[in-house]
Amino acid sequence: MENKKERYSPEIEIIDYKPEYQAVFKALNEEWISTYFTMEAADYKALDNPQGYILDQGGCILMARYQGVVVGVCALIKMADDEYDYELAKMAVSPKAQGKNIGFLLATAVLDKAKSLGASKVYLESNTILEPAINLYHKLGFTKVEGKPTPYNRCNIQMEYTIK
Repeated sequence: MENKKERYSPEIEIIDYKPEYQAVFKALNEEWISTYFTMEAADYKALDNPQGYILDQGGCILMARYQGVVVGVCALIKMADDEYDYELAKMAVSPKAQGKNIGFLLATAVLDKAKSLGASKVYLESNTILEPAINLYHKLGFTKVEGKPTPYNRCNIQMEYTIK
């Protein structure tokens, strides 16, 4: 991995979700969503029941642990879609841990996981006011797409990533 602005840190560990992390998964996502937007019904579906909504459907959730504390989360949700295999979703990093490339490490790990699961395309939805996130997605290789129905009022940009 390149070492431009320290993309890897031995202090940051990417781990698999466990049921005991459900509260932190929900809290980290509620924190950023409530800061910029309003929680929506689709948020609660995933955050209140990640086991049934994400994991049991063939997805996964990765967590970033920094100095022993989970400070970041990201989900890979299996899509029932002809065009996309998975959706990168519910990515959140605690404001206390931002600036440590945790979002980059999480997103990279999730995309690696999608590739290992045989995915060819990953989809995401976001909002352009989240400039650091949009910049990260572009840096990772996501490109803008349009026209997919979304359950989120806050979504004003849709992007895809083609796995090579």
